[in-house]
Amino acid sequence: MVGAGVFSLPAQFAARTGVAGALVAWAVAGGGMLMLAFVFQLLAVRKPRLDAGVYAYAKAGFGDYVGTLSAVGYWASACAGNVFYWIFITSTLGAVFPALGAGDTVVAMAVASVGLWAFFLLIRRGVREAAGLNRVVTIAKVLPIVLFVVLCLFVLKPDVFARNWTGGASAGPLFEQVRTTMLVTVFAFIGVEGASVYSRHARSRADVGRATVLGLLAVLSIFASVTIVSYGVLPMDQIAALRQPSMGGVLEAAVGGWGAVLVSVALIVSILGAYLAWTLMAAEVLLAAARESDLPRFLRRVNAHDVPIASLTLLTAVVQAMLVVTLFSQDAFDTSLALTSSLILVPFFLAAAYALKITVTREDRVGSRRRLAWELAMTALATLYTLFLLWAGGLEYLLVSCIVLAFATGLFVWGRLEQRARVFAPFEWLVFALVLAAAVAGVVGLATGAIVI
Repeated sequence: MVGAGVFSLPAQFAARTGVAGALVAWAVAGGGMLMLAFVFQLLAVRKPRLDAGVYAYAKAGFGDYVGTLSAVGYWASACAGNVFYWIFITSTLGAVFPALGAGDTVVAMAVASVGLWAFFLLIRRGVREAAGLNRVVTIAKVLPIVLFVVLCLFVLKPDVFARNWTGGASAGPLFEQVRTTMLVTVFAFIGVEGASVYSRHARSRADVGRATVLGLLAVLSIFASVTIVSYGVLPMDQIAALRQPSMGGVLEAAVGGWGAVLVSVALIVSILGAYLAWTLMAAEVLLAAARESDLPRFLRRVNAHDVPIASLTLLTAVVQAMLVVTLFSQDAFDTSLALTSSLILVPFFLAAAYALKITVTREDRVGSRRRLAWELAMTALATLYTLFLLWAGGLEYLLVSCIVLAFATGLFVWGRLEQRARVFAPFEWLVFALVLAAAVAGVVGLATGAIVI
């Protein structure tokens, strides 16, 4: 979860809301994501035979086709997220090397492409090697973030903090301020599902649930702290105008130029570590779907190091194509962030809805009535929260996400034809019609300029 998002939080929040709105937003996001973390904990314990998290839960709850939509949506979110990572790295380096611009120049795309394929060669060597490197990276990225919070507290200006409280006259109603931060918070928390995606490697399924909840609580405290202390260093309009990574600009204002350098180094280290994790998880989900015959057989291929080499290659190729597309985007940074968040909301919603389904039907019920009441409340809140996020994120990104889900349908049909099996069940025809209609609307919107990315 601690990847690139935390380093962009000060400007992302300051452009949308003041201190009061930020506190409410983190309370809503933290509470909603905690319910979702409890969902993954519940499913890990109650359904230990379901591997690969979001895909397996959607498939078990709503059928093969919906499971495939969840798997490919999750995979596509990782593709967009990895594009965001490379844009963020080159944008950060652009402060020193002007040819890289804001990560959206030809030179930046070339540098990102070299890094992309270098990581492909590293990851194909195996999961254990990548995980070992990630442990070192975790320490190297968290320490500078903690130092940022401590230093900002030392120089916090109460008068500046007070002026930033409401967000100013132009900020709009508090509810609208909070709503516009939702996709930012979703992006920050992507990874909460990570333990469940890699559950087949866990020594104990109970560890999956504990890792999910404890990880969420630790990360929430980090994200909220970084956001709130920034309001005490600079006025909101100045924070909002900072070059990304905005954490660097805030720390530079607090302690001098070395603060920006520290944050930039921490950012690059953090992104490279998170990139490993995201790429592996996305490849794992496609592998699971292919092994269940919901995707074409070629995606089942693994190499001698147990790495899903076919899905890893496909992911890398798609990220490369998306890097080229960013050259024509109006705002590559914000677009890749919003698309990443929007794509993952459907898998999150389906996981929560499945947990609600097995709780309402009392499937595999264990425990007392009080326990059942808690599970009903928790799964219902998680489902409502993910629905709220789909609405808050905006219709345009949901329609663009459905274009990706239409692509997933093509892969699903391919897999079904290979198995000579029935393509759609009656209920799945309805889901297919909705996805297709939304995808057509998304294509028309992009072609006519009604949707701009």
